[in-house]
This record gives sequence, structure tokens and C-alpha cells, in this order.
Amino acid sequence: MDPDSVKSTLSNLAFGNVMAAAARDYQKEVLAQEKALASSSVNEDIDLDELMDDPELEKLHADRIAALKKEAEKREALKRRGHGEYREISEGDFLGEVTGCEKVICHFYHREFYRCKIMDKHLKSLAPRHVDTKFLKLDAENAPFFVTKLGIKTLPCVIFFRNGIASDRLVGFQDLGGKDDFSTRTLEGLLLKKGIIKENKEEEDDEDSYGERNKTVRSSINPDSDSD
Repeated sequence: MDPDSVKSTLSNLAFGNVMAAAARDYQKEVLAQEKALASSSVNEDIDLDELMDDPELEKLHADRIAALKKEAEKREALKRRGHGEYREISEGDFLGEVTGCEKVICHFYHREFYRCKIMDKHLKSLAPRHVDTKFLKLDAENAPFFVTKLGIKTLPCVIFFRNGIASDRLVGFQDLGGKDDFSTRTLEGLLLKKGIIKENKEEEDDEDSYGERNKTVRSSINPDSDSD
């Protein structure tokens, strides 16, 4: 017999044996994985059953329920004090409204000013979403004492109060890009940065979650006339 032929035959047999062994090993590995998964599933069921009776888990659940209840009660108490809506107040109400809360945003406005109407729209949208902060508006023409006292020269002027003390302000739209078509989210981001509102994690990232997309408020008043 030709030595080369014998050598070739032996080589083919060896290759065939290797492939067969590899196939067997792969089958064993697949079976082992399926068995492990089945075992893991059983153990998971057992673990979940055990967790259902775990005192520590029950305590965590009870604590979570209590925290949610406390937060709900806090929100209701704040709403009874005028939070959660964008409200107009009079000069006589101003001190009581501002000094009685930790965080207050007050918009000093003029009824005929174009940019004041734009600011109104955005603050009205934000008020229900940030209940921890009180949102107010005050007609500057009907509040000469506080306009003078707070040194308000240009409208719209949004002043931030912390525990009754004016801590910061937003004058016109200079911090909002200087244009009239800024979005509610842009204003919200600025208020978050200044710390006068806190982030609402429940809100969706979609810009449309603010309702209708921000549009320029129509008015016959010249935007350049927005000054005190």
C-alpha cells in the first residue's frame, strides 16, 4: 500500500475523531447550561418565596409607603398655602405671601407688556410641576411701594425669595438668550441652576410634556416697550 495514501487515510480518521469529540463536548456544554438555567430558575423561585416573608423587606416596604404618604401630605399642605398654581396677588398680600414660605418666585409685570405675557405663560406652566416653590405675580403699576423698595427698573422682573429675603432676580430675557422664543424648559433649567426650584424626577424628558410647544405670544404691544 502506498505510504502516502495510508498517511492521508490516518489523517482523515484523526480529523474525523477530533470533530466528533468536539461535537460531543459542545452537546455536553449545552446540556450543562440548560441544567444550570433550570436550577437557577428553581432557586430564584425559592429565593423570592423566602423574600416574601423577609422581615427586613417588609420593613423597607413599610418605610417606603410611609415616606410616600408623608410626601403626599406635604404636597397637600403646600397646595392649601397657595402652592401648585400661578396666582396673582395684591400689594397688600405681598408680605404675607412671601414671608410665609421657604421659596417664592414673584413676577412683577405690566398688563400691556408683550414680554410679561410671555413670562406669564412659562411660569403658569411650571407652577403645578414644582409645588415646593410658590409662584406669584404682582402688577407693578399697583405695587409702587415694593417696586421702589426692591429697585425694580425693567419689566418683566422675576424676583426669587428665600425665607422672605430677596436672593436673586431675573430681569427681562437677558439670561434666557435675549430672545422671545425661549422654551419653558430653558426657563426651568435656569431656575434649577439658581436653586429656586428643585428637579422633578417624575417629569418626562419629552419637550412636549409641557403641553403645547412654546409659541410667541401675540400682542399689539411693541416688545421694546417692556420697561418700567
